[in-house]
Amino acid sequence: MKIAGLILAAGASRRMGRLKPLVEFEGETFLDRLIGLLQPHCDPVLVVVGEQADAVISGIARASEVRFVRNPQPERGQLSSLQCGLREIPQDRAAVIFTPVDYPAVRPETLAALVEAFESSDALVVVPVCAGRHGHPVGIHRDLFGELLELPGEATARDVLRRHPARTRYVEVTDEGVLRDIDDPEAYGRLLGRDSN
Repeated sequence: MKIAGLILAAGASRRMGRLKPLVEFEGETFLDRLIGLLQPHCDPVLVVVGEQADAVISGIARASEVRFVRNPQPERGQLSSLQCGLREIPQDRAAVIFTPVDYPAVRPETLAALVEAFESSDALVVVPVCAGRHGHPVGIHRDLFGELLELPGEATARDVLRRHPARTRYVEVTDEGVLRDIDDPEAYGRLLGRDSN
C-alpha cells in the first residue's frame, strides 16, 4: 500500500513566539524529527508551509528530502493547509498520514502501527488512541480526499472523519507523544522537563 506523508507547518506560531517547525527537541528541529518519523513508511513526504516558508526551508537539515507545498492563505487555518497538501499527493497513493508540526514526540513504533492498521483493514480513517484520548498523526484513505477538499473554510477535518465511524480504526498506543501538542512555551517546557528525566 503506497502511503504519502503530510506535515502541516504553515501556522504563524504566535503562541509559541517563534517558528514552531524550527524549535528543537532532542537535537533536531520539530520539522526534521517529523520528516524522519514519516520517511520509513511514507513516500513522498510533503510539508505545507506559509508566510515564513523561506525561513523554515533554510532552517532545517532535511529540506532536500521532502516536497514543500505553499499555502497562499495560511491565516485560513489548519484545514486550508490540509487541503493544499491533499491536492499535491500523487494519484497512485492510497492514503496519507498527516500531522501538525507541533507533535514532535511521536515514536516510530506508533507510525508503524498506524500503517499496519491501514494495510490490515478496510479503514478509511486511522487514529491513534492513548489513555482514551485521540491524537496525531491521523491516517486518511484517498476515498475521503474529495470530501475533505469540498469542506468550507469554517469547517474542520473532523467534520468528514466523523461521518465514517464504521470504517474508522482506533489504534491503541502507549505513546503519550500522540497527545502532546507543543503549542506554546509552557507546553515546550513540560516536554523538555518530562523527557530529560
